[in-house]
Amino acid sequence: MTELWAHALTWADVDPLRYPFELDDDAAKELTALVAPLVPDADVAEEERWRSLLAVTDFLVSRYGRWACGWNWSLGEGDFDGGVVEAWCCASHSVTTKEATAPLVVAALLEWRGWLEDLAERFSALTPPEQPGGHGVDAWHWERACTRLVTAVADRTHADSGWYAHCMQVLGWFLAYNGIDEERAREIVKTAVGGRFDSWIAPDVTVVARVSSGFARTIGDGR
Repeated sequence: MTELWAHALTWADVDPLRYPFELDDDAAKELTALVAPLVPDADVAEEERWRSLLAVTDFLVSRYGRWACGWNWSLGEGDFDGGVVEAWCCASHSVTTKEATAPLVVAALLEWRGWLEDLAERFSALTPPEQPGGHGVDAWHWERACTRLVTAVADRTHADSGWYAHCMQVLGWFLAYNGIDEERAREIVKTAVGGRFDSWIAPDVTVVARVSSGFARTIGDGR
């Protein structure tokens, strides 16, 4: 069984450019047929349902790459806290019959992949331009990127339970996309966020501005 959870994924794990993925209708049907034997019916004990999802995750990761382990990172208090996937709820409610559950798994995987591809496009658009003469990046570019990414994640997660963990992860992914090493990225994000986000509360403009300013300032201090 895989021990890799979506919360621990790095940008190197999920970067769509590193893991090409296409799933047309025929391939989706094939995948659904392969997943169906791995999921139980709803009348089994809840613990067995959970174990079956580990087997599904293992299968998807072995087939597509580590990024796929986020397929069931659903909104709010699902199988894991604070994700973005709406097609899947949790083992307690989404597991019914094999025929009904397997398509949900595939839909959730596609939704998760779509989010990763969306992030990659956002990262590309928000990456600060290179400055002439080797001068540092204007802090405004980092502030803008942080503001837009925080807003996007809060919206996508509905700012539900634990949403801020994925928000911090996404900010770290953006820094990694821009060549900042993982440990330094974690320090930057932790310093900038500083406990300012809470479950079930979308941050207001003032809070986002404070986080974004700290994000840009901390990056500048280390470059």
